[in-house]
Amino acid sequence: MRISSRQRLVVFIIFFLLAPFFGQPEATSQEPGKNFMKITVKGNKLTVEVVKTEQEKAKGLMFREKMGKDEGMLFVYEKEELLSFWMKNTRIPLSIAFLDKSGKIVDLQDMVPFSLQTRTSALPAQFALEVNQGWFEEHGISVGDSVKLPGLIKK
Repeated sequence: MRISSRQRLVVFIIFFLLAPFFGQPEATSQEPGKNFMKITVKGNKLTVEVVKTEQEKAKGLMFREKMGKDEGMLFVYEKEELLSFWMKNTRIPLSIAFLDKSGKIVDLQDMVPFSLQTRTSALPAQFALEVNQGWFEEHGISVGDSVKLPGLIKK
């Protein structure tokens, strides 16, 4: 059986249109032009968007519809300090881990979508890690556990 060039073109177009629906176990919220890295929390891998500028930190996860199962956002600060967050315009229920300069979790909190209540870290922190609500609990992660942040932890 011989396939014509027109038939090949039709097959290619169908494949091109259907490709996004195959081969990916879950939707991802990764956007081009953003800074992503892989981190490990108590042996569990996460892909996080790294935000460092004041503009990026102010926007955070506002207006996003969803976040992938093993994704998060990592907020990076110059030094340890009490960090405060709120959920204005944030639709996704989140859990937040506050990390000291060595990557140790010093506080964990759950946050409510759209809440204007300020959530402040119990102790000074240099990093904040937001994930889908319940992710830390589901993976047995608690205060005192360490997060591996390649290239961000100064020895």
